[in-house]
Amino acid sequence: MAHTTESGAGRPLTSKKITTIPGLDPSTKEDGNLSDIVRAGSLHEFLMDLHKEYGPIASFWMGEQLVVSISSPGLFKQHMSVFDRPGDLYQILAPLYGSSSIKFLNGAEGRGRRQLYDRSFHHENLHIYTDRLVKVSQEMATKWGSLVKEEHIPLHQYMMAFAAKVVLQNTLGSFFTEDKEVLSFKHHFDQAWSELEHRLTDPTIPPDDSSRGKAFSEAVKGMRGTLHRALQHREKHRIGDQELLALDHIIAAHKDEDARIADCITYVAEGIPTTGNLLSWCLYFLASHPAVQEKVFEEVHHELRSANDLTPHNISQLKYLKQVVEETFRCAVIMPWAARHQDFDTELGGHKIAKHTPVVHALGVALQDETLWPLPNKFDPDRFNVKNSKDRPTLGFSPFGFAGKRHCPAREFVYMEASILVATLISKFRLHLVEGQVVNPVYGLVTHPEDEIWITVEKRK
Repeated sequence: MAHTTESGAGRPLTSKKITTIPGLDPSTKEDGNLSDIVRAGSLHEFLMDLHKEYGPIASFWMGEQLVVSISSPGLFKQHMSVFDRPGDLYQILAPLYGSSSIKFLNGAEGRGRRQLYDRSFHHENLHIYTDRLVKVSQEMATKWGSLVKEEHIPLHQYMMAFAAKVVLQNTLGSFFTEDKEVLSFKHHFDQAWSELEHRLTDPTIPPDDSSRGKAFSEAVKGMRGTLHRALQHREKHRIGDQELLALDHIIAAHKDEDARIADCITYVAEGIPTTGNLLSWCLYFLASHPAVQEKVFEEVHHELRSANDLTPHNISQLKYLKQVVEETFRCAVIMPWAARHQDFDTELGGHKIAKHTPVVHALGVALQDETLWPLPNKFDPDRFNVKNSKDRPTLGFSPFGFAGKRHCPAREFVYMEASILVATLISKFRLHLVEGQVVNPVYGLVTHPEDEIWITVEKRK
């Protein structure tokens, strides 16, 4: 069943009609369209179907709450200034992040805290991260270089380990120079994150005394214990104003340790899966597109004397590599959606939106819109060259979100991180996919491969 516009487009009106926006009626009163989302496989896949049927603005139900979804650059533009998030759509994260997390903070306090934290990732501060990123990238290249010829490498496992180390070191400081602390935190984080992913398709929260409930609680407790030690270490060994990391701003913002830990967890939980999966998909695409891989190598070889000499300035010269990273964001749909709401009645796309109505930004739908991206399933970095980009709506490519300046604060850091690792590896190795694999995406909290991606590396001469 569906409700429709007053003009008569879409399916026939029902007695449930409370909006002029076309879309679905709830399948059940209690769950809304949750069963439809589960049946589609993920919220992203559900939104792909929803917008294909109803157009760039559509509606559905989460329980008894009407939700609006938008998927076009023009509608995104109308929502650019909206800062506040609808907490209900992000509640799946609350057991991990904590109720005091900045993820759930709206209004003036939320804006103020974001402005404070974002300072650590401003463009002028990127140089403080370069040496650590180069060092960890070289460590991985050395490890790969020591492997037996044709040894199968679990790509996703390596990329998630790399992401954990660089995110923890560059967000929370030198406490995570010790590999044992990185491994301890990552072990607990993987357990907790896996449980949240499980709840996307099975929203029944396990009892605290069940095996899943106990495992989740122990994982969160382990993360918090590691972060407690990291906070103590940072306060004791703070370097000074020359290197203010996100942790320093978090410490400045809170006297309460629970609040500090909540924001620490939020930043690393947003960073590790995003960058780890971005790098996994990027190197997968390079391994499966040898001509693109060789073009990246030629650019790195031409622009840099050595991959060891990377700086924020010469990374910016690797324009084709940036196109590869951007096409990875688009083609893999790393972060499928975001959401906002307003505390007053408003209008969107010619429709009235009641206050507190969640508005989903279907970022992944826009990234796979064939009117913006011909042959959207094809991996083609040339989509992002100057010629092909000049007439494309800016918000058609919004992999970090766009609204209310609440897009990912570390977006420039992410590009730098990806560029340093890819340049380091591609300058030393040719990557090859192990034959016979079927690599499928899972559109979870962050899009990840369903199974491990196996590659081999060939040393360059």
